[in-house]
Amino acid sequence: MSGALASKRILNTTVAAAAAGAVAFAPLAPLAQEAASRGGDPLSIDIGQSSEFTRLEFGGVIGVRSQVRRDGDKVVVRLGTTAAPDVSRLRVDPPEGVTGVETRQARGGTDLIITLAEGAEARSGVADGAVWLNLYAPGKAPEPSRAERAATERSVVPVRAVASDDKTVLTFQWAAPVGAAVFRRGEAVWIVFDTAARMDLTGARALGQARDARWAAGPDYTVVRLSAPEGLALSAQGQGGTWTVTLGGPPSGATGVEIDRSADGSPVLTARMAGATKTVWLTDPLAGDRFAAVTALAPGKGLAQPRRTVDLTLLPTAQGLAVETPTDDLKIDAAGDLVTLSRPRGLTLSPPSALLEAGDHDADAPRKAAHPALILDEWAQLGQAGFSDRYRRLQDAAGLETIAADGDPRAPIAARLALARFLVGSGLNYEAIGVLNALVDKAPNMLGEPEVRGLRGVARVGVGRLEEAQADFSGAALANDPATQVWRGYIAAEQGDWTEARRAFAAGASVVDDFPREWRARFGAAHAMAAIETNDLPAARQLLAYVFSQNAPAADQLTARLVQARLFDLSGDKDRALAVYKAVARAPIEAIATPARLGVVSLEMDKGAITPDQAAQQLEQLKWRWRGDATELAVIRKLSDIYLQRGRYREALDALRSAGKRMAGVPGATEIMADQSDAFRALFLDGAADGLQPVQALALFYDFRELTPIGADGDEMVRRLARRLIDVDLLDQAAELLKHQVDERLDGVAKAQVATNLATVYLMDRQPEKALQAIWGSRTTLLPTAMNSERRALEARALMDLGRFDHALEVLDRDQSDPAREVRADILWKQQKWAEAAALYEARLGGRYRDTATALSPSEESWLVRAGVGYSLAGNRAALQRLSGQYRPFLDRAKSANAIRVSLDDSLSGVAGAGDFSALSSGADTFVGWVEKAKADFRTETGGDRAATPARS
Repeated sequence: MSGALASKRILNTTVAAAAAGAVAFAPLAPLAQEAASRGGDPLSIDIGQSSEFTRLEFGGVIGVRSQVRRDGDKVVVRLGTTAAPDVSRLRVDPPEGVTGVETRQARGGTDLIITLAEGAEARSGVADGAVWLNLYAPGKAPEPSRAERAATERSVVPVRAVASDDKTVLTFQWAAPVGAAVFRRGEAVWIVFDTAARMDLTGARALGQARDARWAAGPDYTVVRLSAPEGLALSAQGQGGTWTVTLGGPPSGATGVEIDRSADGSPVLTARMAGATKTVWLTDPLAGDRFAAVTALAPGKGLAQPRRTVDLTLLPTAQGLAVETPTDDLKIDAAGDLVTLSRPRGLTLSPPSALLEAGDHDADAPRKAAHPALILDEWAQLGQAGFSDRYRRLQDAAGLETIAADGDPRAPIAARLALARFLVGSGLNYEAIGVLNALVDKAPNMLGEPEVRGLRGVARVGVGRLEEAQADFSGAALANDPATQVWRGYIAAEQGDWTEARRAFAAGASVVDDFPREWRARFGAAHAMAAIETNDLPAARQLLAYVFSQNAPAADQLTARLVQARLFDLSGDKDRALAVYKAVARAPIEAIATPARLGVVSLEMDKGAITPDQAAQQLEQLKWRWRGDATELAVIRKLSDIYLQRGRYREALDALRSAGKRMAGVPGATEIMADQSDAFRALFLDGAADGLQPVQALALFYDFRELTPIGADGDEMVRRLARRLIDVDLLDQAAELLKHQVDERLDGVAKAQVATNLATVYLMDRQPEKALQAIWGSRTTLLPTAMNSERRALEARALMDLGRFDHALEVLDRDQSDPAREVRADILWKQQKWAEAAALYEARLGGRYRDTATALSPSEESWLVRAGVGYSLAGNRAALQRLSGQYRPFLDRAKSANAIRVSLDDSLSGVAGAGDFSALSSGADTFVGWVEKAKADFRTETGGDRAATPARS
């Protein structure tokens, strides 16, 4: 039976879809089977497929309220349930034209997001109690019919009015279900729909006691406004696409909309209204004010009584919601069955405790402070019976209150708050956090209670959980509390945000004197340090005077003395600063003595009382005395600074690294990371490591290579280090550095440039195969002409080294650049084409013979020898005589004078053979000259021709 009904429903739906211009299914059996198996589910997703399209149907009491919208290449289906639906079939086997399927949590529901391929189309609609969605592959969507185009442009909704003596009934006949809102503002009755259409009012002229019916349409809504006497009853009913609005008759109280605070205690109102569809903002043409209507699907549901807050008014409605607000930032989100009303900084609402029942109040219990985040001295008072008795009595009362509450959200919380006040006032902050967390677990809405937030934030500050405390103090419930501002200033000072600390302390200055004396001293010292760090020394002096007048406990006074010593130091009174630091350093509290000792070491080194090495030794010991906060970071920074100044680079980087990621959230951690980067940059980019042996520099680089910056600076570091390795013939290590850059860090032109350098290193190391891999693996378009020439010459040289002479010459083609001509000459030489090679070597020398004042370089001597030998082996006496006459003046200063003299001896022309000149030719190896020139080019490119910075001992 169920299968038959499902098949009938599907058939009806298919016929309706075909009437709307869709194509009917071919295979319907899978869809029928799924529908039959899910017929009783509140949400069913049925899938059918034909050769033209794939169809999804969302059925059930939840599925029929699904909303479909198009967002670019995505189709978003809003489902009115927070439980993620099973869409595994769509994910595993997506329909043609669909590239992705995912679900995402939304407020009050779940979004099914279907990503369409380029050119794919989607159509949607409602039929037979289900929302359908057709998905078409690219090019397969049918052309919309004329009826569809007309409906798309704007449908026409007939409106019919029937008036009797006591009432008027208006009927709106929509073609498909739409959401509506119906309400009254004064004499005006507003009827709002969530779809744009044209209203046909020709059948609505008999309005009875109502009059002046007018309509208007926006881009995605339609509104009808008419006048009716204020005492006239108003009701609305809906079924499918038909809405009936009744003016007059017996009054019917609207139900179905529940207003409450957010369950998590945030200053937000939520309205539970099934089928909420859209928020429509309207402007009253008579009053000129702006208000909102929230539409909902049938059946009818409304709000019987008005609700008012400082920020908004919820009007009584016959259907949907109507919201008036004097603000311009009220946000209303309608999603599924929930409507959320909020403002960026929260709504102004009474605290949750205002709705709680009154509890039995113990006259001896700690009383509530005037401000939520204020601590009172009296909270720690014990009475004659002592601590244990008072603690037990407060704890027993809180326990009994918890048991009596038994999950009742309106149960009193006075005893539990009294216990929390006592614990906070007594410094038992962990215990206070436990009490308050337990309270919130039982009643999450208490997070909106200012005192709960304030007390828990205070306790979290007391145990050093500053981020958690900041979260409590940032709640909207504490936005206007001056005591909270004081705590935020203290947290900002602890985190090193000095500007924010001063701002917050100033905002809470009116209540600082209401705190216990120890906290007044702590706040004053923190504020004074913030003043010092923002260069307001006069304000710091006044604040310290305030602190010393509070008669605070010794530990708090010593903390203030540390701030005073810092003030003396910055004021130029080094001797007084040193004396205060030394006095505080004798304190038995390591948290106070360690920063004082750091001040002593710094000042004594500045005064020359101890050497930097002695200071470093003391700081190494001090580093282990107190760990885990900004004091340790300050010691590390000072120690690393000394090491860097002394040229002890490894020790400096090791000290900075010791802070590690474990202290990433501590004030000063960012500066430590910056110090590491700056030190590494100074070593390998600014030349500080040039005084180290290349092997030492390489080892230092590898040990701290994670500090290599991303981008051009990091690449330049590697190239400079590689140049130093090349200078001392550590070619394997240089190649490894450059290869990492090519494989892991670079792209495009930058990759091609470094790959060219890598190929050069491989050729220096006589590894032509790897040189070819480097060149071929970095080919790209639009390279500079000079780089292309260099890469062609390197590729040809590698092929030459592999004996592939013809291929090498093809690569060079017609390139007449100097590198290409040099390689071409070497190839012809290896091919024993003596005359051609000799001519190229002579051409490579050019007019060098004219500059007799400068001795020939090793490369030029090699070219001259090979030119002479080539002409001799070719029997060209005239060329030998020409060369001899041009270059004889260079013989006296030539390093290879004998080789030049023999190679230019024309008496050997045509007489001596290649074997006779073999020893002479090998001595004039052009490869050596090419290597020396390549090294010189590396030094020029990387700035290696500057003087090295010596390493200091």
